[in-house]
Amino acid sequence: MSKRVAEIVVDTLQQAGVRRCYGIVGDTLNHVTDALHRSEIEWVHVRHEEVAAFAAGADSLISGQLTACAGSCGPGGLHFINGIFESNRNRAPMVLIASQVVTSELGMEFPQEVDFKAVYGSCTVFCEQVHSPAQARRVVALACQAAISRRGVAVVILPADISEAEVKHDVPFSVHYTQPVLRPSDAELQHIAELLGQGKRIGIYAGAGCQGAHAQLLELARRLQAPVAHTSRAKDFVEPDNPYNMGMTGVFGIESGFHTLMECDTLLLLGADFAWGQFYPDKATIIQVDRDGSHLGRRHPVNLGVVGDIAPTLDALLPMLPPREDSSFLDECIEHRDKALKKREQEEQPGEGELIHPQHLTALLSKYATDDALFTADGGSPMVWVLRHIRVNGRRRTLTSLLHGTMANAMPQALGLQKAFPGRQVISLSGDGGLAMLLGDLLTAVQENLPIKVVVFNNGSLNFVELEQKVEGLLDNYTDLKNPDFGRLAEVIGFHGRTVTRSEDLEEAVQDFLAQRGPALLDVHTSRAELVMPPQIEAKQVAGTALYAAKAVLSGRIDDVKHLLVDNFLKK
Repeated sequence: MSKRVAEIVVDTLQQAGVRRCYGIVGDTLNHVTDALHRSEIEWVHVRHEEVAAFAAGADSLISGQLTACAGSCGPGGLHFINGIFESNRNRAPMVLIASQVVTSELGMEFPQEVDFKAVYGSCTVFCEQVHSPAQARRVVALACQAAISRRGVAVVILPADISEAEVKHDVPFSVHYTQPVLRPSDAELQHIAELLGQGKRIGIYAGAGCQGAHAQLLELARRLQAPVAHTSRAKDFVEPDNPYNMGMTGVFGIESGFHTLMECDTLLLLGADFAWGQFYPDKATIIQVDRDGSHLGRRHPVNLGVVGDIAPTLDALLPMLPPREDSSFLDECIEHRDKALKKREQEEQPGEGELIHPQHLTALLSKYATDDALFTADGGSPMVWVLRHIRVNGRRRTLTSLLHGTMANAMPQALGLQKAFPGRQVISLSGDGGLAMLLGDLLTAVQENLPIKVVVFNNGSLNFVELEQKVEGLLDNYTDLKNPDFGRLAEVIGFHGRTVTRSEDLEEAVQDFLAQRGPALLDVHTSRAELVMPPQIEAKQVAGTALYAAKAVLSGRIDDVKHLLVDNFLKK
């Protein structure tokens, strides 16, 4: 019995485990969407293809399931690009069906023709065109296999004439899910044990590769009496119920995490590929374990690098490590942690009148959200607040654009998470600039009946860029945003909407907002002058901010300087 290629494509995706496909329909995709309509795969109708890729990537990353997105030729296919970069860098298994103009017109500068292979080749793990109907199942199966095994985005370019063609003898290529155990050799493990045995002040730096290795990590810290710092992407996997946790390091981190790395004499990197070399110790012995051998020593020189997944590696290493008695370095780091956490609690206190600290808003969201809530945050200052002030417990998850660093990711990713987890609370911490970029897809939440909760950190500016300008000693230029009342705008769209401008109204508003049954948006006017303070303040940062203040005064912007001082130092 013959089948259309479009049916074969959809059937292969379904057999590979795809349950949701995000996208926008178009003429070159018509046979695919017809086949999807008759399949078990749910079509999620978004308003912009970039949103489809963000949503599908978030769905895949947190659910662990292969997802798909699809769009029409030319402009439709190009609109996916930023979300594809984001999802691929997050290592989210996903397949994009990029429909193409008919094969007879390829290479002829036909209207809407785009060379998708050239466009997507640099940001995917697989990108191939189906050149003949007989290839269809094979190419799609290989795409799914690559997405799953290499953990990233695979693109299948499908010309419209091929999608409607029929195949009489369909070869049954299929997709395989494998679960290999990857760990270093016994000799390498023994070498790690010897280096750790020589250390006096051992620190552990845990990355996102520690997902699924929480018990082993805690036992390692206990046995070595070692403090654990972690990368921002490892927050959900390292922080919960961890007495050895010293927090993040890096610009977004906390002083105790920074102290752990800078003051140790031996550092064990576990699934960590943190990009900023200045946050690694220069004089310590460094041991790195990573499942990708190309990551070894690429951020900072290491003394020993080995390949392995963290859980099986620690399972094999722990019996080689005798318990240590000396806890002096751990105790020293705990003192730093206790002081740093007290300072953080002070940052979360309410302001007065119209002064609303974003840290206070985030702490309230953390306090009143459900125990299994899913949080997304836009790149920029919301990203910092979610990493610092949302408490995780092993059930909550946080997601923000840490590797790609894009704007406008939070609300679209919330759509995908709500689709994947319909029974869980999904909260988007959106910047006013980020939300405005893809504002139209609030309509998707209404159309798809997705009860997402969107909090707008409305400070009337591209705030993170503005702060970067000030720290460099520059006047802030072109960062102003003239915003609407997002609360009223949300009501027009079909959301529950509310706007808060005074600190004393905030706690009740957050509780009411989170209790809404359908989609809701809370527009909160947060302090524009709030500083994102790094764990270690450098002299050049102080000098840069002072230079900005001097320039602002000389330019007649004395009120800006007053707000900077008052909001950050006098009204805490």
